[in-house]
Amino acid sequence: TLGTQTDYRDGEAQTDPYSPEYVVPGGSVPELLTLATLTWGRGLPAGLAEVEMIERAREKRAWEATLPPMVNASQVAKRRKMMDAMERKEWAFREQEIEKLQEIRLEVLKKLLQRRVENQNELDAKRLDDHWHNHQNAKEEKIKKIQHDYALMLRKLIAKSKKNVMGKLERRDIIKDYTDFGSQTYAPLSKTGYFPDNHSERYVVENFYLNTFAGLCELEASLPDSVTQLTIKAPKPKYTTTKTGYIKRSARLEVELAQVHQ
Repeated sequence: TLGTQTDYRDGEAQTDPYSPEYVVPGGSVPELLTLATLTWGRGLPAGLAEVEMIERAREKRAWEATLPPMVNASQVAKRRKMMDAMERKEWAFREQEIEKLQEIRLEVLKKLLQRRVENQNELDAKRLDDHWHNHQNAKEEKIKKIQHDYALMLRKLIAKSKKNVMGKLERRDIIKDYTDFGSQTYAPLSKTGYFPDNHSERYVVENFYLNTFAGLCELEASLPDSVTQLTIKAPKPKYTTTKTGYIKRSARLEVELAQVHQ
């Protein structure tokens, strides 16, 4: 009258299929026992490959039944010839199986290589996109800076042009020219007809007292003794103690600094 509800499917709790015990009569070899190596998950349920294997086993048993008995030399030679033919047939079949396995492995390898190439292409495309975005961002920043500088210089030119809109003649301000070191007085332009490289020898200083030995001796003799003969006064020692016998705070600090320095 009671029931239970489980959270598991029947397939998850299902064990291997039941195989009952059997007894083989004497003198008989059931064909089903030739498939005893096939178990659930290892050949069962049977597929196309297992069916082909069963058919080959049946053909081989039928072929073994047709082998002649070894009663004389001719029968032995015939038996050996048939066995050699069967062996060549089995080797040919084995070679076909190896070729099929190689083809399957080759297909798997091709798929793996194709997948790796696709992954590498995706990675390269992503890197190129990131590189392109970085260049685009740098380009946009550069364009913004150029536009900002352009607007700034344009405002400066507009402000400068508004100072003398009518183009009136202004009298020269000598004080302004000499206070501004970028004016025509200190830095004249070549377009006004001034070339600073011409007549540069006029700025060469030629002095008798600096260029000749006699002038240097006369200049040295004219100097006072306070310049040639220096007098050094020894510094007075600093008192580290007060009149009452206590050590000053500055003296203690100097001792601590000396210890830290050491």
